[in-house]
Amino acid sequence: MKPNEISLNSLLIDSDAFSAKEKEMGDNHIGSSVNTPLREDAFDLTDDEKIKKIEGHFKEIMQTLGLDLTDDSLRGTPKRVAKMFVKEIFSGLDPKNEPAATLFENKFGYNEMLVEKNINFYSNCEHHFVPIFGKAHIAYISSGKIIGLSKLNRIVHYFSKRPQVQERLTIQIGKHLQKVLNTEHVAVIMDAKHLCVSSRGIKDDSTSTVTSFFGGNFHNQDTRKEFLTSIEL
Repeated sequence: MKPNEISLNSLLIDSDAFSAKEKEMGDNHIGSSVNTPLREDAFDLTDDEKIKKIEGHFKEIMQTLGLDLTDDSLRGTPKRVAKMFVKEIFSGLDPKNEPAATLFENKFGYNEMLVEKNINFYSNCEHHFVPIFGKAHIAYISSGKIIGLSKLNRIVHYFSKRPQVQERLTIQIGKHLQKVLNTEHVAVIMDAKHLCVSSRGIKDDSTSTVTSFFGGNFHNQDTRKEFLTSIEL
């Protein structure tokens, strides 16, 4: 088996295994709950106020590292980083940025599995604040409504744009899709590389991490196998 090749059989697990793993989340490294840990005052500041505060803190970090902020190349870095944090790579923390998920009547009666595969995503490890990136694969079976295909990508990107662990990210996407699609029949698989593994610490750039979420009919082995086959795992 190649380093990044995933065994289909390894994902054809007992239907109760995922639920058991989810219940254990609070005791493991993947976080205290399915929800991203946020303080009650997380949104008291405006985006501009957050940018200004982060700019000052990041300037201090750079100065502590010994960097000369009078240099033309570095002078604007604190503000650039602050703006990037708030407006881009951590914009998924703010509920106001949640993508609208308009549903349409399934007038043509398509009742088979719909699969959207190879959705590129970028996130950041909440333990070291370095990138996580890879591909997400999504499937759902309509309960009478359908969603625009691009919305599936937008939902993945929304939950990715916050400090994350991959296990939580996968669950958040799966549960949100169940909610907006009004169906339990949702599956999510995420295959990602973590720079906290490949660029520091063990420095192993040959590995990737695979996480999965299966709901409703996707607990059925045949349905799950159809999904995995369709995404060539």
